[in-house]
Amino acid sequence: MLEVTGAVLSWTVDDPSGDAQITFTDLSRADWLWRVLGESGHSALGAALDGLTPDAAVELAGIDVLPESLELLRRLALGHWLRRWWPASQRDGIAALDGALLDAEIAVLTAAADDFFTDDTFDSGVADLLRPHAGALSAYLQDADPRVIELVRTCADLADDVGVAFGEPDGVTLRRDDYALAAGPDLSGRGSGAIATGTDSLNWTAVPPGIFDAAENTVAWRVVAADGFAKAVVQVELSGFRLASGIAVRLGSGALGGEGVLDADGVAVFPLVDEKQEPVTEW
Repeated sequence: MLEVTGAVLSWTVDDPSGDAQITFTDLSRADWLWRVLGESGHSALGAALDGLTPDAAVELAGIDVLPESLELLRRLALGHWLRRWWPASQRDGIAALDGALLDAEIAVLTAAADDFFTDDTFDSGVADLLRPHAGALSAYLQDADPRVIELVRTCADLADDVGVAFGEPDGVTLRRDDYALAAGPDLSGRGSGAIATGTDSLNWTAVPPGIFDAAENTVAWRVVAADGFAKAVVQVELSGFRLASGIAVRLGSGALGGEGVLDADGVAVFPLVDEKQEPVTEW
C-alpha cells in the first residue's frame, strides 16, 4: 500500500504481476494520473467521475494502464511493506533487514517518484527516512559492496537536497545483541515463587513494527508474590534494533488484571488489581 497525492495504491504483496488497485482520496489532486492512463484516459476518468458519489459504479471502456507506469510505485510500496511488516524472528530463523539500508533505498525510490508526491502524504517524507540514519549510513562507505557504496553516495546527495546533514560514522553501531537482554527476568519456566505462568502471541495490529519477534507465543507472563502483593511480570521476545520502551501491556484473567509499560528489554512488572481496582494481596 502506498499513499500518493490524491490516491492510495495497493498491490498483493506476493503477486508482483497482479494489477494495482487505486482508491482516490481527491481525484482533483491526482495530477500524475496522465502518467498512468495517458492524457485521454485521465480526461475520460475525470469526466466520468465528476459529480458522482463515492459508492457509485462506473464502467469505462478503452482505458488501460500504460506498461511499466506503476512499477516504480509498486517497488516503493513493497519497500514500505518490508519496513513495517517484515516478520523478523530469531526463534524462526528469519533474519532482520538492515533498517538503515532499507530506508535509504526507500528514500531514493521516493525521490525518483517525486511527480506522484506533489502534496505531502504519509509516504512522501524523504527527510524523515534519512535523518535517523545519517551517521550510520556514512559508515557504509567502507563497505566492500559497490552497490551499497553507490546507494550511500546517492543518499548523501539527496540528504543535502532535503536539508539532512550526514554525520560522521558512529564509533559503535548498536545492534539488538549488544543490549543487556539477560538483565530481564527469565520467564522460560515457572521459576521460584511463581503463582501462575503462561504464554501468548502478539496482536500485530496493536504494536509498532520492527521491535518484536514475529514467531507465535513470544509473550511470556508469570504472576509472583512480592512485598505482600501479587504482581505480573511480562516479557516479549524482541527482534531488530528498535527499543520496546514505553509500549503498553495489559494482563487480565476474570476479575483480576493490571497494566504497565515495557522497558527497553521488553519487560514489564506491574501490580494486579481486583474488580474494585484494589491491589491483590491474597491468591
